[in-house]
Amino acid sequence: MPLVGQVCSRGVWDETIPGIVFDENGVSNYARLFDRLAEAYPRGEKGKMDWEVMVGKMKKYGRNKRYDCIIGVSGGTDSSYLLHLAREYGLRPLAVNLDNGWSSDISVKNIKKMTNALSIDLETYVIDYEEIKDLLRSYMLAGLPWIDMPTDLAIKAVLYKIASRESIKYVLRGNDFRSEGTQPTEWTYGDGKQLSHIHKKYGKVRLRTFPNYTLFNLFYYGFLRGIKSIYPFYYLNYNKTTTQDFLKKEYNWEYYGGHHHENLFTKFAISYWLFEKFGIDKRKITYSAQILSGEINRESVFSIMEKLPYDKSEAGQMIDYVIKKLDLTKEEFNVLMSSPNKSFRDYPSHINFLNKMIRITAPAMKLIFLHKPQSLYRSETIKM
Repeated sequence: MPLVGQVCSRGVWDETIPGIVFDENGVSNYARLFDRLAEAYPRGEKGKMDWEVMVGKMKKYGRNKRYDCIIGVSGGTDSSYLLHLAREYGLRPLAVNLDNGWSSDISVKNIKKMTNALSIDLETYVIDYEEIKDLLRSYMLAGLPWIDMPTDLAIKAVLYKIASRESIKYVLRGNDFRSEGTQPTEWTYGDGKQLSHIHKKYGKVRLRTFPNYTLFNLFYYGFLRGIKSIYPFYYLNYNKTTTQDFLKKEYNWEYYGGHHHENLFTKFAISYWLFEKFGIDKRKITYSAQILSGEINRESVFSIMEKLPYDKSEAGQMIDYVIKKLDLTKEEFNVLMSSPNKSFRDYPSHINFLNKMIRITAPAMKLIFLHKPQSLYRSETIKM
């Protein structure tokens, strides 16, 4: 998708990005947010020392327990390397995979290869497919940009539930603002309250087993159980391309074709639904971060952005697969694609309450996070 209007002088954030503003030098607030995060979470020797302190805390708390941390695995680059990293530092992780019925064959094989090679216990949580199918359809009917929110919420709920059951205090996460960037709230926000409302309005199947992540979960697991999230790639040198080469060589790991394409519904949501229905190209966020990280040349990105975010020759097959899996007709799918676009702000959610709580409880955030969370930096830098 060609860049639109003014473009950040340091990345490829453009005027299609919600909340973007530029200073007199053409630098966007998203670039400044990146700088603040990079300063707050330095890599190099300082980052390695910070990470090793966290490893010591995990080992100390996990003494005489079966596991000292938990890792959600998808078969993708980040979670696969997290398994390797955990073992390299002498940790005893429990790997948890959420099966929503859309995992690619490659991702399933990657999970087995990694956990078997590293002798890591794997627990797979299988969601009732009729329930997740109904939820995904509901989000499409609601006309929202991020239709994979039910899976995101389920992953959080399952990870914290299993961590609590196993008395695990630390969740290792593969997020990395340097290689992925920071997504606009307008594109990706959702919560448990909103899920319940959307399903009540558009759903047809009763949710008997779906693991929703509610506000109660957030406070119970975070404050009362004291379960904390750790982001190793904030501190350690990490390059996706180099990491993929390493995983292929050491574990016979296979690449799945694109960012988050290890899950076939996520692939559709990012590359086709967001782009064709909303004109949202998340590559602008990802490539901008990689430019600032020195992973990719800015000039080369301009030519990449001229191309579609999906393979046009495979689009028909991908759409047919989604239609079949969701029990839609071609006509129903076309109606969904052409229906009015909605924002998460069009449906009830906890967003206003959470923003207020973030401001009020910022000093207490260390009860959940070991350091100031990225959401605080975002709310201070990006005004929506």
